[in-house]
Parts: sequence; C-alpha cells; structure tokens
Amino acid sequence: MRSNVKKIIISLFAILIATFMIITYVIFLASKPSDLKFYVFDIGQGDAMLIRTPSHHNILIDGGPDNSVVYKLGEYLPFYDRTIDLMILSHPHTDHLAGLNEVLARYKVKHILTTGIFYKSAFYAAWLNSILEKNIFMEIVTKSKKIFLGETELNIILPNQNYINQEIKNLNNASIVIKLNFASTSIMLTGDYEDEESLVGVHDLNADILKVGHHGSHNANSFEFLSAVNPAYATISSGVDNKFGHPHLSTLNDLSSLEVKVFNTALAGDIIFSSDGEVITYYLKNK
Repeated sequence: MRSNVKKIIISLFAILIATFMIITYVIFLASKPSDLKFYVFDIGQGDAMLIRTPSHHNILIDGGPDNSVVYKLGEYLPFYDRTIDLMILSHPHTDHLAGLNEVLARYKVKHILTTGIFYKSAFYAAWLNSILEKNIFMEIVTKSKKIFLGETELNIILPNQNYINQEIKNLNNASIVIKLNFASTSIMLTGDYEDEESLVGVHDLNADILKVGHHGSHNANSFEFLSAVNPAYATISSGVDNKFGHPHLSTLNDLSSLEVKVFNTALAGDIIFSSDGEVITYYLKNK
C-alpha cells in the first residue's frame, strides 16, 4: 500500500516538474524577439487589424462591426497573452468600433489612441464609458507624432488638428492615418480617410503594404495617392456582396496598373503578413 502511494507521489512530482519545464520553455520562447506580424481580419464589412511587434507588443487597430474580432484575437494571440498594449480607433463609425467594446471586457488594454471627436452612437458612448470605468490611459491625437514600441515606429500622420468634442459632416475625414515602420518594412494605414490627395507631396507615403482606404472605395484611393504609396501589397477589408459595392472597380484597376498584389478579405479570408525587417512573406487563411 505504502509502495503504491509512494509511486503516485513520485508520478505527481514528475508531472509537476514536467509542467514547470514546459511553462518555463513557453515563457522563454515568448521573450525572444520575433518577426513583425500584421493580421488583417476577415470580419465582414468593416476594419479590424492586429499588429504584433517583434518585442511582443500587441497593437489593435479598429474592431469591426461585431464581436468577431474577439475570436480572431483568441485564435492568433498566444493563450497566455491577454494584453492589448495599444488600441487605436481610426474613427467611431460602427464598422470600425463595435467589436472594441467586447475587447475591453475580455482583455487588459493599456493605452488607447483616438481623436475625441463627437459622434452620436450607442457603441461609441459605451466604449468611452468603459474606458473611463476601467481607468485606461486614453490619448487624444491632435497633431502628428511618433510612438515607439520597441523597434517598431508608429508615425501618426493625421489628424493634425483638434477634433475634441467637435462634430463634422464627414467623419471619415477625421480618421487617424498611420505609417508603421520596422527596419526596412513599412505599412500605410488610412482608416476611411477620403482627402488622401492632400497627403501627396507633403508626407513620405511610400510603403510596402497598403491597407486600402475605406474598404476600396474610389472616394479614398485616387491614382495619385496609390502611386505615391506604390505598395508591393494591398489589403482590402470588405464583406461578401456588400451593399456598397466595395471594393470599387476603379480602385482595383488602378492597383492592377501599378502591379500591386491585392488581397480582399471577402475572398481571401484572414490575411497575415510576416517580416523580419527585410523580407515580407504572407499567408492567407481561406474561409
């Protein structure tokens, strides 16, 4: 009897040691620098993107039209990582905002970037209230600036004016516009900004990857702008058979004439890019 108990104790101890070693190894792997990852989620007609930096900072840009983004985060982030280091709301239209409320409920969010613009929306009001209740640091963007997360640079191009509590006719044109730089890799993110031609000749827009503005609408993607960005890859976030006709044919034709490799979430599913700072690879998780 005592022999059996002793064997059980030894077995349990061995299991504990093995578990400890596995956890230690996982933590060790998690601490090692890795490639930059850029996930464009297939969440229907809306925007939701995750950037995971080589220093393991998680940047969530927009949250899509529903709670699908939460399941995408659970799918792609390590099981032990429940932190969003930076949440960015490009602008508070529902197709960019709705899922962020559930992210706030399920993840620890450290820092939020937004414009502070006035907009009548139950989702927006709930999001702002949740931020206040959780005492999360919310930064209002009123001018161009740079944010560094390890070796990853976020160059906030727009807005360069104060939108706090202001109500404007075209909310799209109050979008946060960002160029991300990591070593020789760059990503241009324009939200739904529709005055894109005003950026040409003023900012360095050239980027390897372009998140095509406003779901591929012709209103946000002039040929002049697309030529200035001159991306190797372009991603479009749109829903299958959406009522807006996104992406517009003129946008697709312009991208084709520039020999850009285009991926549309409605067709490709989730789009995942990886870069070591020099070489970019991609993977499509088809529906």
